[in-house]
Amino acid sequence: MQDHTHDPIWKQVIAGSQMLLVAFGALVLMPLITGMDPNVALFTAGIGTLIFHIVTGGQIPIFLASSFAFIAPVIASKGKFGMEETLGGLMAAGILYILLSGLIRLRGNAFIRNLLPPVVIGPVIMSIGLGLAPVAVHMASGRTGDGAAELVPYDTAILIAMASLATTIIASVWAKGIFRLIPIMFGVIVGYVLSAFAGIVDLTPIKEAAWLAVPNFVAPEFSWGAILFMIPVAIAPAIEHIGDILAIGNITRKNYLDKPGLHRTLLGDGLATSAAAAFGGPPNTTYSEVTGAVMLTKNFNPRIMWWAAVVAIVLAFVGKFGAALQTIPVPVMGGILCLLFGSIAVVGLNTLIRHQVDLAESRNLVIVGVTLVFGIGGMVLGHLEGIALCAVVAIALNLVLPGRREAWGKAVYEQNAN
Repeated sequence: MQDHTHDPIWKQVIAGSQMLLVAFGALVLMPLITGMDPNVALFTAGIGTLIFHIVTGGQIPIFLASSFAFIAPVIASKGKFGMEETLGGLMAAGILYILLSGLIRLRGNAFIRNLLPPVVIGPVIMSIGLGLAPVAVHMASGRTGDGAAELVPYDTAILIAMASLATTIIASVWAKGIFRLIPIMFGVIVGYVLSAFAGIVDLTPIKEAAWLAVPNFVAPEFSWGAILFMIPVAIAPAIEHIGDILAIGNITRKNYLDKPGLHRTLLGDGLATSAAAAFGGPPNTTYSEVTGAVMLTKNFNPRIMWWAAVVAIVLAFVGKFGAALQTIPVPVMGGILCLLFGSIAVVGLNTLIRHQVDLAESRNLVIVGVTLVFGIGGMVLGHLEGIALCAVVAIALNLVLPGRREAWGKAVYEQNAN
């Protein structure tokens, strides 16, 4: 195995830029869908990654950026409470990670295994992906994410969306090497070119934007309504984080759950999410695309992620770059999201399959069934709704229903990757 620890700085910068390129598509799609500034998202991804590496002692080659699990809750919360209070709720979600990390430090990793077994996590993650399906379809059809207004005529939109989707699928299945890890980039480029020919790209914002500009930072405000709405949403990305830490550990042949410890990685993720919200950026999560790039390049040096973070921060101050991102037409994003949101649902389904959850057992059937309907249907109980509500309900049902509880099982848990 080649040691990249002592590579010259220029090699580390190039490797870091490559890692950022892999993360880039998903990183900017999330803020574009939710109405946040993509330049702020770049800045907070960079800051969040650096915070994570400081907290974990720079031991893990991992990159943090915009979390898709928060898309639906952010859109719903923005409509109810406004962007500033939504950001306050996201800061609170980051604090929940910090509290979870404290509990893990006190009680050990077994605590989180028992609280969040596969029968809880699987349907919650499925609900995130399937609950977002209408957003992808609306955007692919040329409408806004909520379907309220038509932005592009349907016939034009659906052609561009399907071309973007087809390109993304072809790149993810048939492309070789590093190109296989950036299918979103290929989908956006093809969709953007077709949109330009169709005359639905407005380049005015790029012409008007300055080359160098401070990102459009937004300060959070706090209300109990937004905080209570957002905190339970953090449960699903917390378990997604654990899966990513296990995956990168399998690739580098190191047990990061013990060193630096799950409590420190979760603390780093929580601080990164709260810091992102403080600047007006989306919540951060560990990126499995980047984990795939680490596996492909065999470059396990954590310092390359520091350089990826620095490059992201520098790009955040290029005004024309952010303006160009905001000119990407809705159908382009909609087509790609048909695949991305479906992929999230499949990750949840795979959690149930890999851990052999017996759905013939009544208690498991009840937990999965109720969780899916509450999450996808958007059930509302008090301040809780959708993903937040289904996460809380799944945990509660697992704790109170009698019968044999499904467990990760230590061996399975420690081998779970990707």
